[in-house]
Amino acid sequence: MERSSYKISPMGDRAVLVQLGDRIQPETHGWVRALSIYLDQHPLPGMVEYIPAFTSVALIYDLMKTTYLEVKSRLEEILASLSPSAAATARQVVIPVCYGGEWGPDLEFVARYHHMAPEEVITIHSEGEYRVYMIGFAPGFPYLGGLPERIATPRRATPRMKIPAGSVGIAGTQTGIYPIDSPGGWQIIGRTPLHLFRPHRNPPSLLQSGDRIRFQPISPDEYAAWVEEEG
Repeated sequence: MERSSYKISPMGDRAVLVQLGDRIQPETHGWVRALSIYLDQHPLPGMVEYIPAFTSVALIYDLMKTTYLEVKSRLEEILASLSPSAAATARQVVIPVCYGGEWGPDLEFVARYHHMAPEEVITIHSEGEYRVYMIGFAPGFPYLGGLPERIATPRRATPRMKIPAGSVGIAGTQTGIYPIDSPGGWQIIGRTPLHLFRPHRNPPSLLQSGDRIRFQPISPDEYAAWVEEEG
């Protein structure tokens, strides 16, 4: 990476922010993931944790064990030798989704918004491949990039107080999955029977940053069978 293509700055008194780009795009995410993988395998002295985001990585450190300048210097050495090709291999995960009806109450709205049939929205949504750019908002909530512009839809004017876990939504040019019951304003078009947040497992999140996602339409009967199997 060229020295001028990233920026390292303090974030409070015990964190460093590594800005690896200013646009949400696969190339920038490749650098975010490469640095994340390196930190997984080679934790820096004094590192408490790191937090990957769309275009940056925040590294939290212990003030009693290291300093900002030491962390900054080490990150500069790492970035000078890092390559996004090291992060090229990504896990592929298929997410079964029951679209429409009680599982996707906003599917009809999304279809009307784009002057198409609900079945066409389902086809477009399920034929693409998505990338998990980051986990946030709620434990295990994946922000997925790659939604076709043809079905990009604004958030709801009035958020719902409770969206069931597993709900698949659209907000602008992103799609995502609610891992737990929570409030939210995304347009809900379907629901998966899979548990995205499993606190008793390690890691607790089913999906990880960098995963490639495909959605597989399933029927209500198949959804019920999945729910029984998942428990």
